[in-house]
Amino acid sequence: MLRFALLCGMLLTASACRDDSHQANSGPADASESATAAAELALPAYFDCVRENKGLLIAAHRGGPAPGYPENTLETLQHGFAEGIRVFEVDIAESRDGVMLLMHDNRLNRTTTGDGYVADTDWADLAGLRMVDDDGQRTDFHPPKLTDVLLWAKQSGAILELDRKPTTSFKNIASAVRAAGAGDNVLLISYSDDEAAEIAAADAGLMMTAGAKGSRDIGRLEARGVDRTRLVAWTGTSSPDYAAWARDIQEGVEPAFGTLGRKGERIDDQYWADGDASEYQDLVDNGLVLLATDEPYRVADALKSDDLAREKCGR
Repeated sequence: MLRFALLCGMLLTASACRDDSHQANSGPADASESATAAAELALPAYFDCVRENKGLLIAAHRGGPAPGYPENTLETLQHGFAEGIRVFEVDIAESRDGVMLLMHDNRLNRTTTGDGYVADTDWADLAGLRMVDDDGQRTDFHPPKLTDVLLWAKQSGAILELDRKPTTSFKNIASAVRAAGAGDNVLLISYSDDEAAEIAAADAGLMMTAGAKGSRDIGRLEARGVDRTRLVAWTGTSSPDYAAWARDIQEGVEPAFGTLGRKGERIDDQYWADGDASEYQDLVDNGLVLLATDEPYRVADALKSDDLAREKCGR
């Protein structure tokens, strides 16, 4: 079933994979038609919709790895989408011969059957490697090209947070996004005002995450060419800043926060120590719109806010 779903998502049109039994019915628009219309929202409007309806978008760090599903693979993204996740943070590297692919580390030995550096390896060799899951188990999955993942996102409606690695550039990534027509499925991650300005210069129409905790920070980013309607305000991973979130929301900008990090130190581990998700609900109740987490499946099972986001805003 997974292989069929991937083929439908990547190679066929949406209508070719859809159950057409509903076509015999005629009459007023139903809930499914409303959801279809919502799914067509441009990405900035989609984020606005989630914020205004007090929903939550759960972003799966490194694509949401799970047993048998390695990080940064297309099959893992498909698995997460089937489990209800809609936002996937993935890492973009570039091979020696200029092919962009999903890969977090500079070296290949941790997550693949290969060795050496990504930047020193041609795509033909990278494509033949097998990916290894977090338990060290070899799988039948291969490193995916960015172009294939963009196509999948466009067909499925998924949202990709693209984390640029030093082997590639925002300009190259933006060019690939434009070529795929996937602008409404992508946010680019920045780690400084300079990087935010670089993204804006590469393509001012793309959404991005950038550090912002209120009007002063947002204004500073605007002065660097960032369009606030395409900004998601990143507020760190150390501790929730409810006051900053309120200031961002007042400016019409969606706040983002991460509970991810090193095992044993990350907030995810602290929140789950008592076995419940009440702390995550506190984040939602205080206005958080985008949560980056290493525990996307547990959080999605525990909260209703992500279901609300899909119900009201589509995707």
